[in-house]
Formats: sequence, C-alpha cells, structure tokens
Amino acid sequence: MSYAIIGFGKIGHALAKAFARQGIEVSVATTRDPASFASDAAAIGPTIIPKTLAEAVKADIIFLAVRFESHPKVAKALPNWKGKTIVDAMNTSAPLEELDGLPSSAVVAKAFTGAKLVKGFNHLVAPVLEQDPALHGGRRVVFLSSDDDGAAAEIGALAENLGFAPVNLGGLSEGGLLIHARGKIWGRLIFKDLVKFDG
Repeated sequence: MSYAIIGFGKIGHALAKAFARQGIEVSVATTRDPASFASDAAAIGPTIIPKTLAEAVKADIIFLAVRFESHPKVAKALPNWKGKTIVDAMNTSAPLEELDGLPSSAVVAKAFTGAKLVKGFNHLVAPVLEQDPALHGGRRVVFLSSDDDGAAAEIGALAENLGFAPVNLGGLSEGGLLIHARGKIWGRLIFKDLVKFDG
C-alpha cells in the first residue's frame, strides 16, 4: 500500500509528522517543484518523500490537504481515479450556493471520478493534529465519514496504524455533516479534540 499527501501547508505538515512518527513512507507533493520543499520534508524525517504531483497521484491512498479551491486542479492530474482512495482533509468557507447545497466532500467526490472518498482528519487544527496522538493512556480521536464502508474501514485501519482512534460517523450526508465546515455552517464536531480510552 502506498500513501501520498497532496498539499504541504500546515495540515500537510501535520499529516506528514504522523506518518514519520510511525516510520511509514509517504510522498508529499504540491503544484511546485519538489526541490522547493525538499528541506521541509527532510526536516520531518527520512520517510517523507518529496515528489511531483504526477508522481504522487500514483499512490493507492491520497490525502487532500490543499486549499478547497485548488482540488479541481489536483483532480486533473489523472483522467480516472478508479482504484484509489481519497481522504478529504479540507475545509472550506465557500458559500453554500457555490456547493449546490451539498456537503463539500460530495463536491470533491464528483471531481475525483472513480475514486472512493473518505472525509477525515479535517476536524482538528494543525497544531493539534501534528501532536503525538497518544494522550493520558488514550488515543486522540479522528472522525471519518464515507459512503463506502470498505474505504472507511481501510482509512480507519490506517488511522490506527498512525496511532489515532478512528470513529466512523457513517455516510457523508448523515454523520459526515458533523465534521463538515462549509460557508458559515460548522459541523458540531469541528475542532472538538477528543481522546478515546480502550477498555
């Protein structure tokens, strides 16, 4: 299984740190030349590999950590995303009219034709997301939402490997709305920093 993070701002860095903590290799890419952020990647760890966008989208599981407005440009990197799982870690302040009244992830899913889409890792601010998820004997919760149960399970397993406690909220238009930020409507679980204790 191969992984990539598209977008290397605050959320991209936070996700890369989560992979680096576990020694899991992940590609990072932006629309810029990889040389321009190679030193940032190296500072996080040797398993963070700078690549071009065209190279990074070859991964099986791809985290979208770009500005919401930039996702259509990323979607054009491949004619068809069949067989890939996209993790939508973006939030948007776009007004509802621009999204046709849909959850932002439904708009993203349309752009990435053929991909399985999971909304997740977006409800925590970057300074919290980048911290070690092991806390007080528990694990920091990440909420996931998808209309594809298999994809949600796949990303849930990855979240576990990264040290988080995944909580599946169900479909995008159901529990997923709890972690959607769009326009001036913020899901009730956005920015809620929760810890799960096993047992």
